[in-house]
Amino acid sequence: MTTEFDLVVIGAGSGGVRAARMAASHGARVAIIEERFFGGTCVNVGCVPKKLFSYGSHFPQEFALAEDFGFSVQGWSFDWATLRDNKSREIERLNGIYQRILDQAGVTVFEGHGKVLGQGRVAVDDQELSAANILIATGGKPYVPEFPGCELARISDDLFYLETLPERVAVVGGGYIATEFAGILHGLGCQVTQVYRGDLFLRGFDGDIRQFVAEQMRGQEVDLKFNSDVTRLDRVGSGKQVTYQDGSQQTFDEVFYATGRVPKLDGLFADGATPTLTEKGAIKVDDGFATSIPCLYALGDVIDRVQLTPVALAEGMWLAAQLFGESKPQATMDYRNIATAVFSHPNIGTVGLSQEEALQQASAIRVYKSGFRPMRYTLGDKQERSFIKLIVDDETDKVLGLHMAGEDAAEITQGFAVAIKMGASKADFDATVGIHPTAAEELVTMRQGERITA
Repeated sequence: MTTEFDLVVIGAGSGGVRAARMAASHGARVAIIEERFFGGTCVNVGCVPKKLFSYGSHFPQEFALAEDFGFSVQGWSFDWATLRDNKSREIERLNGIYQRILDQAGVTVFEGHGKVLGQGRVAVDDQELSAANILIATGGKPYVPEFPGCELARISDDLFYLETLPERVAVVGGGYIATEFAGILHGLGCQVTQVYRGDLFLRGFDGDIRQFVAEQMRGQEVDLKFNSDVTRLDRVGSGKQVTYQDGSQQTFDEVFYATGRVPKLDGLFADGATPTLTEKGAIKVDDGFATSIPCLYALGDVIDRVQLTPVALAEGMWLAAQLFGESKPQATMDYRNIATAVFSHPNIGTVGLSQEEALQQASAIRVYKSGFRPMRYTLGDKQERSFIKLIVDDETDKVLGLHMAGEDAAEITQGFAVAIKMGASKADFDATVGIHPTAAEELVTMRQGERITA
């Protein structure tokens, strides 16, 4: 087997696999190294299993709703092991697909721990490879702060492989992972308390969306403890006792920490081969993903720029084309107007600027809001609601941001993200005939906006 390559990629997650496959399609000799699982966080302990669990967690609500439409759904039960094991089987299938993609692309696969020895030199366990270019795409890992009893805390990875589903759960954190976990576990029948040290979770999202989601989750009887933090964890019988900073205590069956992620750099660099890092411990790169070491590149979560799977995929494609393509891509990656979703309960879809961000860039904006009860709930008494918000530059009429919380938010936002990426104006939205009756038509029928100045 050859040990000389044009590109060696360490990390077979979304960004690494895409970069390797595309580089090979440009004619490069490529190797990829992976020590854990193919597909990275997203496929194995992130987006994919989370979305499958999210689907599952909605069934109790669907069963209750079915009665309003004349269906009798009685005596249903839930078996955690079935959901967990069916999920695992699907993940194994996807692992195999990733490996076949690499094989079919002509990428040489090494299973083991990759380490950068220096410029152009990589070790895979006890074997050494030489490479004209090296790419680090090792992703991130969950972060749990140090505090008494922190070893008793579970991390997000653990949820996907629990032996039994706990009855009482604490989820510590206020980001999208924590908020998604709180909704999923509640939907599956757990008593859930979400603990966050700040005033309101989902920092960085639009303020109205954050408030709306909190109200909806409280209405679903998820216990939200804001301005609170855990100072210690103790094992009490079969449970885990949480002590809060105010001295109060609660006991849970499990305590999950989703307090952020950090770049995965464990054992990645030999002495003297570590590139410059940022203050947060991520690999520092320039606009072309180059590190401080010649011919050493990094992308995806390990550079802590935008931690989203589609972003890593786009970065991998850009870099492969830049290094090996006959026609070069645009000068730099464009990170503007990246749509994203939070599969909380309710779901969130968002693209563009929040109201807070827009007021930092425009002297005046117009804000359009619509809150409504989706049609499918009108035959019963369930008070499920959705909320949509458009942010428009008052001077140019350009739509700066779109935010939605509610049913199908992610699916609706993806379509409108194309329009916003193309620079659509509010007049363009107004000139579009809506599809009736749908939730999405709200976005093209909002006429009364509030003008807000910076």
